[in-house]
Amino acid sequence: MSYFAMNRFKVRHGHEDTFETMWRTRESKLNDMPGFVEFRLLKGPDGDGFRLYTSHVHWASRADFEGWTKSQAFRDSHKNAGNSTTRDALMGPPQFEGFETVLQQG
Repeated sequence: MSYFAMNRFKVRHGHEDTFETMWRTRESKLNDMPGFVEFRLLKGPDGDGFRLYTSHVHWASRADFEGWTKSQAFRDSHKNAGNSTTRDALMGPPQFEGFETVLQQG
């Protein structure tokens, strides 16, 4: 069954545009990866001093996701993850969540 890899980001108020631009302009290699289905960046509710965002990546299987995490493309896409722009925008590191599909309709 399919697998969803998600990261939650707490983006400080005032940094939302910078955060969204970073995602829009990044070089993504996901389309080249076996098992990649879809990527979405979602903007959620306001919190205490932050806006919640989450990235959702849909994979054909957990094995495909794990292959991505061990690839050079993964390392290349995350090489600037800790730069000063990111550190200023985020209230701590992203929170990873991974889910395997147990039921699908539609």
